[in-house]
Amino acid sequence: MSLFNILDIAGSGMSAQALRLNTTASNLANAESVSSNSADVYRARQPVFSAVMKALGESPAGVQVNGIVESQAPVRKQYEPGHPMANGDGYIFLPNVSMVEEMANMISASRSYQTNSEVAKTTKQLFMRTLSLGQ
Repeated sequence: MSLFNILDIAGSGMSAQALRLNTTASNLANAESVSSNSADVYRARQPVFSAVMKALGESPAGVQVNGIVESQAPVRKQYEPGHPMANGDGYIFLPNVSMVEEMANMISASRSYQTNSEVAKTTKQLFMRTLSLGQ
């Protein structure tokens, strides 16, 4: 594996974690949005990743985003007859976003991004040291 492959792998990991952070931010931003029916309420979203392998299948060559899926967890139903968005029965519907899970996702994605950044930095240092060997 060449050092250039390491940069490709770290770069794809950073891109994947940036998408994960954006998805988490979207979930947190919509965590308290309200709807008058369960079909229109925001549902938590999560990215799905997979490893990309080299043509020979020897070692991983990065991370691929397969898509973003919506959570199938039930939405929250709350009785608030005075709310302007309440339906005829007095209920409002809130997203199935768990603030605790989203905060944990945010911390995990941030640390994974930082780790991939450190890998790229270390690879750069190895390049520089290799180039200085000929001096």
